[in-house]
Amino acid sequence: MSDTQVNTNAAAQAEATGEELLDKLAYTKKRYLTPKEIAAYVLVNFGQKNLSQFITNNKQFFMTQFAGLSPKAYANINLFSTIYDAVDDTISGLVIDRTRTRWGRVRPFFIIPLPLWILGGFMLFTTPGITGGTQTAYFAIATIIYGLGMSYFNAWNLMIYNITPNINERNNLITTTKFFELFGTWLPSFLPFFVDLLPKINPSITNAGVYKGFAYFMLVFSASFAVFGFFNMRERIPLQSREEMNKTSVWGSMKNIITNRPLLAIILSDFFNNFKAVGGSTESYFWLNNTGSLANGGICGLFTGIPNYVMVPFAAKLVKKFGARTTAIAAGLFGLAAYMLLFVLGYPNGAIFSDNFEDGKIFNLIGVIALLTVAGLPNKIIQVCNPILTADALDYMEWKHGLRNEALVTTVQGYFTKLAGAITGWLSGMVLHWIHYVPLEDEAGNAIANTDPEILKGIWIVFCVLPALARGLYGLSFILYPIHGELQQRLIVELAEKRAAVLAETGKEAE
Repeated sequence: MSDTQVNTNAAAQAEATGEELLDKLAYTKKRYLTPKEIAAYVLVNFGQKNLSQFITNNKQFFMTQFAGLSPKAYANINLFSTIYDAVDDTISGLVIDRTRTRWGRVRPFFIIPLPLWILGGFMLFTTPGITGGTQTAYFAIATIIYGLGMSYFNAWNLMIYNITPNINERNNLITTTKFFELFGTWLPSFLPFFVDLLPKINPSITNAGVYKGFAYFMLVFSASFAVFGFFNMRERIPLQSREEMNKTSVWGSMKNIITNRPLLAIILSDFFNNFKAVGGSTESYFWLNNTGSLANGGICGLFTGIPNYVMVPFAAKLVKKFGARTTAIAAGLFGLAAYMLLFVLGYPNGAIFSDNFEDGKIFNLIGVIALLTVAGLPNKIIQVCNPILTADALDYMEWKHGLRNEALVTTVQGYFTKLAGAITGWLSGMVLHWIHYVPLEDEAGNAIANTDPEILKGIWIVFCVLPALARGLYGLSFILYPIHGELQQRLIVELAEKRAAVLAETGKEAE
C-alpha cells in the first residue's frame, strides 16, 4: 500500500471518528426545554420562595403572639428540630439518590411529600386552644411534619441538574430563575397591609385570622405550582440503574463526594461567603448609632436592591464570555475591593465627607448608600454562578465516578452551611462584645444612638471589613476549582460519549 493510500485512509478514519464524535456531542447541543417547561420550573421556584419567605418571617411571631407559645418553648422546639433535621437530611438524601421510577428520580418528590408539608404548614398557623406541654408537643410535631415534607420536596432543586444535558440551556434557565427570584418576596410583603386593613373593614376578622388565611393561601399557592411542575417537566440525564446504585455503598458515595475537588472548592466558598452575614448583623447598629436613625437603613434598602434587576442578565453574559469560575473569582475580588474602599473612605465611623456623620449628614448618607450599592453589585452574580459551578461539579462526579449523588451532595453542603451559620451566629454576638457595645435607651425605653468614638469605629470595622474578607475569600476559593479550560472541554466531550453509550444500551433517547 502506498504512502498516499495510507494517508488517505488515515484521513478518512479521522473524519469518520470526528463525525462520530459530533454525533455524540449533538446530544448535548440540542434544545430540549419548551416555554411551558421553563415556566413550570420558574413557577415552582417562585411558589417555594414566597412560601419559605412567609414561613421564615412569620412562624415565630404567630406562635408566640397569637398561639401563646412561650419564647423558651419555641427555642427548645427549634433546637430539637435542628438536630432532627440533620439526621433526616442524610436519610432523605440517600432515599432520593436511589429512587428510580417511570417518572424519573426527582419528579415524584414534587407531589409525594405534598400532604406532609401542607398539613405541617396548616398546623403551624393554627391556634389549637391548648397550653403547657401539650401545646409545645403540638407545635413540635407540626414543625417536624413540615420539615420532613420539605426535606423530600426540596429534591425539586435537583431538577436543574437533570432537566437538560445542554449546558448553555441549563445556565440560561438558572439565570432566568434567579431573575424571577427577585420577585420571590412580593406576596409575603403584602401581609402587614392585610393585618392592618382587614380588621378595620370587618371587625370580626382578627389579626390571627389574617395570618391563618394568608398561610393557607400560601400553602395552596405553592402546592399548585408543584403539581403543575410535576406534569410539565422531564428529567433527561441518564442515571445508574437501581441495581448499580445498590452496589455502591453509602461510604463509597461519601468518599466520592469528599474527594470531589470542585465540590470542595464550592463548599469552601460557601463557608467563607456566609461570614458576610456577620457584617450584615451589625447593619441596624450602624444605622442607629453611626448615622443616628434606623430609618436610614430603610432608605438605603430602596436603592441597593435596584441594580439586582440589571445584574442578573449581566451575570449571564459574563459567564458566557469568561466562564463561571473566572466570573465568581472576579465577583469575589470586586466585592473585597468595594467594601475596603467604603471602609477607607468612611474611616473611622462611616462619615465620608466630614469627621462625623451629623456634619453634612445628607451627603454622608448619599455617599454610604452609593458605595454600598456598588459593593452589592456582585451579589446576584454570585447567586447565578453558584448553581452553575455546582452543576459542573456534579458533571465532574459523573464523569469521574459514574455517579450523580445530587441529594447526598446537597446534604453535605447543608452540613457546612449549618456549621457556618452556627459560627456566624456566635460571631455576630461576640463582635459586639469585643467592641464593648452598650445599648442605650431614653426614658420611654426607645433606643438612642451611642456616641462613643471607639464603639462607632468598632461598628464601622465590622460593618465593612468582615463582608470584604468574606467576599475576597469566596472568590479566592475558586482558584482551587479545576473545571475550566482544557479539562472542562475534555469533560464535556467524554461525558457526552458516556451518556450517549448509556442511551444506546437502554434504547432510549432524550426527549
